[in-house]
Amino acid sequence: MVSESTQQAIGYPTLFLLVLAGALVPVIPTGALVSSAAVVAMHRTAPFSLAMVFVTASLAAFLGDAALYWLGRRGLKSKNGSRWLEALRSRAPEDRLEQAQEKLAAHGVAVLVLSRLVPAGRIPVMLACLLAQWPMRRFSRGNLPACLAWAVTYQLIGILGGALFAEPWQGVVAAIALTVLISVVPTVVRRMRGSPRS
Repeated sequence: MVSESTQQAIGYPTLFLLVLAGALVPVIPTGALVSSAAVVAMHRTAPFSLAMVFVTASLAAFLGDAALYWLGRRGLKSKNGSRWLEALRSRAPEDRLEQAQEKLAAHGVAVLVLSRLVPAGRIPVMLACLLAQWPMRRFSRGNLPACLAWAVTYQLIGILGGALFAEPWQGVVAAIALTVLISVVPTVVRRMRGSPRS
C-alpha cells in the first residue's frame, strides 16, 4: 500500500500541473479536480492537507491565467495574431463577449473576480480584458482574488461531498457530479430561454 507521504508527494504536483494545464487549455474540468482533491484531503490524517490543496489549486490557476493572458497580449500585438488568441476567440461566443465587454466597462475588476465563479465566464471576460488593453498588472490584480475565490468555492464543494460519505471515492463521485451539475445547469437554462416557443 502506498504511504500517505508518497501520495502527497505525487498528488500535489499532479494537481498543480493539471490545474495549470486546465487554465491554459480550458477543456480540463479543473473545478472537479479541486473538489476531488479536497475530498481526498479530508480523509487524510496529515495536517494542513486542505490548506495545501487550496494553495496548490489557487497558485496553479493564477499562473495559468497569467500565462494565457500574456500569450493573448502577444497575439494582439503580433501582425499575424496567435493561435492562443484565436483559441480564446473560438471559446467566447460573440454574444457572451459583448456581454462581458459591457459588464467590464461598467464594473471593472469586480467582473473579472466573478468571472471565474460563473461557468464558462472566465474566457469571455479574459478576452474582454485583452480587447480593452488592460495591462498585465491590472489583470493580475483582479485575477488573484478571482483564483482564490474559485479555489475556495470548489474546495467547499469537495468538503461537502467528503462530509456526506464515509468512503473517499463516494465523496469524489458526489463532488464531481455536483461540479458537473453546476457547470451544465446555466448552459441548459440559457438554451431554454433562447429557444423559440412553438
